[in-house]
Amino acid sequence: MTDDLTTERIEVRKTYKLYIGGQFPRSESGRSYVVRSPDGTPLANAVRGSRKDVRDAVRIARGAAAGWAAKTAMNRGQVLYRVAELLEGRMGQAADEVARAEGLAAKDAREQVERSVDRLVWYAGWADKLSQVLGTVNPVGASYFDFSFPEPTGVVGVIAPESSSLLGLVSRLAPVVVGGNTAVVLTSETRPLPAITLSEILATSDVPGGVINIISGRRVELVPWLAGHMDVNAIDAFGVPDDLRVKLEQAAVENMKRVARPPRAGAGDFDWLDDTRAQRPEWIAAFLEIKTVWHPIGM
Repeated sequence: MTDDLTTERIEVRKTYKLYIGGQFPRSESGRSYVVRSPDGTPLANAVRGSRKDVRDAVRIARGAAAGWAAKTAMNRGQVLYRVAELLEGRMGQAADEVARAEGLAAKDAREQVERSVDRLVWYAGWADKLSQVLGTVNPVGASYFDFSFPEPTGVVGVIAPESSSLLGLVSRLAPVVVGGNTAVVLTSETRPLPAITLSEILATSDVPGGVINIISGRRVELVPWLAGHMDVNAIDAFGVPDDLRVKLEQAAVENMKRVARPPRAGAGDFDWLDDTRAQRPEWIAAFLEIKTVWHPIGM
């Protein structure tokens, strides 16, 4: 006797977590929040990161900073290129998440992911060219050589653009890490899911654990805390909403953090598909220090 009853398969829904130190911990707070599509449809529950999660991420990023900065420029470029390869291989999944997060047509979402891949490759190509472009031999009227060359700033807090869940994030994250910095990223608050998928790619790539750390949550809670952390050396403020900008800059001044700002008051109308504005070597230089060394001329 055959059973004519058919059982509808229940979809296994993805669990979204933080990405800290190359692992996927849950927030110590145990909190989450509902992420919705632009039309209000619930998509998933994202982790609502806490201040302790930020502290943990900064501590781990600081621990990874020396090792990442010590890698050769060519190696850092290769690592970033590997991330581009893996993102290309997960094009369909990434495009689907971008489409749902941003309410885009499938074609437009795929373009966003394709341009994210291209942007990673573009910045990877700059890794071994920074010293030649930014460094110099300075003229000195004495028996010395005077060299200037770029070095990483250290730990950089990246507040991802709210309007562009993947391309905007990649556009701000790539110039930070290719120069040898480590990063603590606050995702888009309303569109965090593509960033978590990116973290899964990072975890299977050659990026050492702790170099990039990704936290989702409420910006009003996390932005001032990240900006005020004394072990963060710089802040990328492209994704900071106008109502938090003053508070961020007041917090950042406590340890003289450098702050990278969008060209206008906010990045909400920034065209991330515009290569002439969204990918520039100046964005790498914004998170580098210029070190000057004097060396006597040998006889």
